[in-house]
Amino acid sequence: MARGHRAAVTDARDAVGAVWRIESARIVGALARYTGDVALAEDLAQEALAAALVAWPRDGVPRSPAGWLLTVGRRRAIDTFRRRSALDARHAMLAKELGTGGRGPAGETSLPDPTTTDLLADPDRIDDDVLALLFIACHPLLTADARVALTLRVVAGLASDEIARAFLVPTATVQARITRAKKTLAAAQVPFEVPPAAERRERMGSVLSVVYVIFTEGSTATSGHELIRPDLAHEAIRLTRVLAYHAPDEPEVHGLLALLELTAARFSARTGPDGLPVLLEDQDRRRWDRSAIRRGRAALGRATQAGHGLGPYGLQAAIAECHAIAPSFDDTDWDRILLLYEALAQVAPSPVVDLNRAVAVAMACGPEEALGHVDRLVATGHFSGSHLLPSVHGELLLRLGRNEEARTELARAVQLCRNDRERALLERKLDDIL
Repeated sequence: MARGHRAAVTDARDAVGAVWRIESARIVGALARYTGDVALAEDLAQEALAAALVAWPRDGVPRSPAGWLLTVGRRRAIDTFRRRSALDARHAMLAKELGTGGRGPAGETSLPDPTTTDLLADPDRIDDDVLALLFIACHPLLTADARVALTLRVVAGLASDEIARAFLVPTATVQARITRAKKTLAAAQVPFEVPPAAERRERMGSVLSVVYVIFTEGSTATSGHELIRPDLAHEAIRLTRVLAYHAPDEPEVHGLLALLELTAARFSARTGPDGLPVLLEDQDRRRWDRSAIRRGRAALGRATQAGHGLGPYGLQAAIAECHAIAPSFDDTDWDRILLLYEALAQVAPSPVVDLNRAVAVAMACGPEEALGHVDRLVATGHFSGSHLLPSVHGELLLRLGRNEEARTELARAVQLCRNDRERALLERKLDDIL
């Protein structure tokens, strides 16, 4: 019995974590709409999460887990407003909306049974809530680092330590950024709403960059045991679809959507049965999601039809399309990919773009020419804390037969890599060097 009880407790806690990962943004967004306060909404959602960790192992997982969390969060909101003022107008509005005419004998607010009421049943409304939450988290009053941290916390549902690992900063730094961001938004009395169309256009760049960061962390996790975090990646895709619906004339929104769809199309083929990464040249292309590829190409077509030339996301999507339509790795149009990377380096220069361009040079022109590009990147010191540059450097040296130098670089990459699966692949490659 004791063993069965422990298993039930573990299953219930796992369910709490799974629901939170999937539904946290909708729950926080809905609570922010009800309360008009993003910081309070997140606190209420966290309180509901803590209550679930106690109640679900004891009472069982409710039939509508997300509805249960939202119900508890809204009840805590009522109690918060009641404590602030018994005559608070928002308390009356929330109580009426919940159908609560009075208090029970123990002083608790009467509530609909959360096991039978799904308060997240209106997906269109919830999408608007998440969109509003996203624009608030990316408000221009906040610094770029604060926007990313707050979005990952309140929209993607990541814990502070997860965000810290993703960006190689102390957890305390992330917590401080989130706290300052909330205080800034509260002091400025930023309303909880999707901004007007003109203001959306002005803020779209920062919103897209944050969504891209979320997807990138989901596509290739910077740390942890799994290579891919599909929950993060698919949430980023969902958010981008919402943005595309609300901003149909913004080409870079469609460019980003194309990039995410085309990249996610390869997810099922990117890991093997052992969970280790499968390199692009070794992937079974029959496992690629053809529906996602069609959606991505359609989104890229919409970005192209704008007629102003592709932006950074559109160019990356065009590169992803080259991979998606190639019947095999050997048939990939590396010359076109190299041209696209050169264009990308002009419109959005960055060390990561330069590194990817060096890989394209290796495929189009050979490892010797690519090595010169990588050596120049090594001299800049831009990748001093990352495994990406030494792993590419080691691979090029290996292809040129410079095995001892390759071993040194790959050993350095192993030391710097924070993702268990990527590190295991690098270790295997290192062991295979003669």
